[in-house]
Amino acid sequence: MSETAVKAPGVPDANRWKALTFIALAQLMVVLDATIVNIALPSAQQDLGISDGNRQWVITAYALAFGGLLLFGGRIADLWGRKRTFVAGLIGFAGASALGGAATNEAMMLGARALQGAFGALLAPAALSLLAVMFTEPKERAKAFGIYGAIAGGGGAVGFILGGVLTEYLDWRWTFFVNIPFAIIAAAGAYYVIREPAGGRNRSPLDIPGVILSILGLVTLVYAFTRAESDGWGDSTTVGLFVASAVLLAAFVLVESRVKAPLLPLRVITERNRGGVYLSLGLAIIAMFGLFLFLTYYLQIVKGYSPVKTGFAFLPMIGGMMVGSTQIGTRLMTRVPPRFLMAPGFLVAALGMLILTRLEIGSTYSSTILPGMILLGLGMGTAFMPAMSLSTHGVEPRDAGVASAMVNTSQQVGGAIGTALLNTIAASATTSYIKGHIGGAGSQAQQQLVQLEGQVHGYTNAIWFAVGILVVAATVAATFINTGRPGSTTVTGSDEGAAEELAVPVIAH
Repeated sequence: MSETAVKAPGVPDANRWKALTFIALAQLMVVLDATIVNIALPSAQQDLGISDGNRQWVITAYALAFGGLLLFGGRIADLWGRKRTFVAGLIGFAGASALGGAATNEAMMLGARALQGAFGALLAPAALSLLAVMFTEPKERAKAFGIYGAIAGGGGAVGFILGGVLTEYLDWRWTFFVNIPFAIIAAAGAYYVIREPAGGRNRSPLDIPGVILSILGLVTLVYAFTRAESDGWGDSTTVGLFVASAVLLAAFVLVESRVKAPLLPLRVITERNRGGVYLSLGLAIIAMFGLFLFLTYYLQIVKGYSPVKTGFAFLPMIGGMMVGSTQIGTRLMTRVPPRFLMAPGFLVAALGMLILTRLEIGSTYSSTILPGMILLGLGMGTAFMPAMSLSTHGVEPRDAGVASAMVNTSQQVGGAIGTALLNTIAASATTSYIKGHIGGAGSQAQQQLVQLEGQVHGYTNAIWFAVGILVVAATVAATFINTGRPGSTTVTGSDEGAAEELAVPVIAH
């Protein structure tokens, strides 16, 4: 790494806005990949001869590697240097994407997806922690995290559009190959532009027991939720996996409280503001991921939309997120405490979801889906922006990587829970509805109508639960997060229990 990779502490980096461009590009690539492959999956399954029973592993292999290795990736960024880790993650992600696009069989595809997840776990926390240590002035920090939050929130929906266009007009393999130019441009730009503040590394020896327990615990937890979706919550293996994950994660916490140089210092998650962010963000992602799934099913199966048309149907939500994050959140963050953005933001998003509980077979896009999506986007964008900034609130530079990894971990686990839990609720409500109404359907056309009505009934039942989850997220944000607006001198509890600290959400004190 060149000597220009490090700058003097306390001096703003002249290239920080250029650096943000490449960090945002990398973040967009990672978030896009979470949804773009869903659109391409049916075509890839057919070409590679993947069975129906194994097709979920194209998604699960990525989720397990990404979710399981995030904390380790964050610690590597603190130890090895965030710029170096960021560039290595980008190069590895590009290579894994090339392997996936060139896959000739099931094993090659699953291996490529696991490698993508592993390099994504290096890349994601390094990207967020670079922002945290480069932007410390409150107004600039608000703008930078506004852009990052908009991409983190809206990038997944962009994946639906891009995935639909690439699959429909080119080939499913391009949903992998499209990552390569993203990664090369971001890596080259980052190498020449990013300069880390000096003295921000954590050179303590690696906590090997913590690494092993965190990987095993998180992989087991994510897999348990994935299995619950396919095999049911009462399945003995599913229950065993949940018990095992609880034991492993409890052991991880015990080890972290006793070792000299922990993988995840408990001070990172026990500070009430950061803890409130991780919990409320995880809850919001549970609701949001489930909704993405149901709206996609509704638009394609019930309304007959093509993949491309479905993708474009999500555009108003992306627009809402961009406005909420870069206009509302960024403009107000330096004027009001973060909880006054996060809690109302989650409630506005809940209102948008409440409108979507009115979905019926005959609902029109403009009357129900459009207003619901706009409110959902505005609310989530407004809430995500301060959440991303607060995720590294008050941490020392040496902990910035692992604190950033906790945001991604809460999102990843939230996504796994949301998909499994809300899918189960929807499936149960659908089955119950069809059983209660199929007897009165005489003709085949009437039976098909009951089947569709049952599916929509299942979606709206699950969305009701998502509304409740967002209300809980708003409550958590309002009660846990008590820091003042950036630049104020509100007294809050510090990590170490000191009497007071400034409420400026910057990394170094």
